[in-house]
Amino acid sequence: MILEGRGLACAYGPTRALDGVSFAAGDGVLAVFGPNGAGKSTLLRVLAGERRPDAGEVLLDGVALSADRFAWRARIGVAGHRSGLYAKLTVAQNLLFFASLHGRTTPGEVRAALAAVEAERLADRQAGALSRGERQLTTLARALMRDPELLLLDEPFTGLDASSSSVLETALRDRGRRGRIVVLVTHDIARGAALADRVVVLRRGRKALDLPEDEVNPGRIVAAMGGREGQRDEAGHADQADQADQAGHAGRAGQADEAGQADHADHAGHADQADQADQAGEFDQAGELRQADKAGQAGELGQARTPEAARP
Repeated sequence: MILEGRGLACAYGPTRALDGVSFAAGDGVLAVFGPNGAGKSTLLRVLAGERRPDAGEVLLDGVALSADRFAWRARIGVAGHRSGLYAKLTVAQNLLFFASLHGRTTPGEVRAALAAVEAERLADRQAGALSRGERQLTTLARALMRDPELLLLDEPFTGLDASSSSVLETALRDRGRRGRIVVLVTHDIARGAALADRVVVLRRGRKALDLPEDEVNPGRIVAAMGGREGQRDEAGHADQADQADQAGHAGRAGQADEAGQADHADHAGHADQADQADQAGEFDQAGELRQADKAGQAGELGQARTPEAARP
């Protein structure tokens, strides 16, 4: 399996978050590094189908993302900074609901996803009672539902203890052996380099380094990021990129076509809230899902067959 990015460009006003980024990655882990504001999160949003690039294209085994965005989302799993979990539902109910957006899911698939991160014990726990690390494990299990061909992870080790981190490392290596692709964005250079089958470093929206596994070296990664002095010089650009990215992302929240979310309206029955219901295309779910609750999620939860008492 091959994931390709060809000449990807994204701009938010005068700030170019991605500036002609190209790469190709096969089975295994593609680790993406870069200082703040380098374009890493924007790249993940493009790969998830949430952000349409201003130029360039993304392909998986030669099939372009733009060909069928709903079919693309059915092939991927995403775990970002926000969990987006419904606090009043159990972990199992949350996973069933999100997976139902892409078709029927069985309780056995939920148990298998939790088992992959050794979190079966959480199945009947209410999401609102979970610790930070337990929420992260649940988010990762959700991303693994339906065994996605492409797994997109943004700082997945955040909040995990040593034991859970080790379990996740094993799960990621296993996916590569089974012909799956993982795109891992992390600031943990040592861990990311150890897991990587390929490394890409972004700096100021451009690709600064692209290395195969046998050439991966933490020192080269740090140098490509600009070293400590170079990273201090990046601070102004990072602030501008982050602010522009947030503003552009907020401006797109109500535009189903721009975010490619309209397809999910057929499943969730709520077109204006498709961004909030789509875990595959939304990295800032927690706040938006609370908005979706106010707008009325009862109809969506009914489609997931959740008990009346469990609805948020």
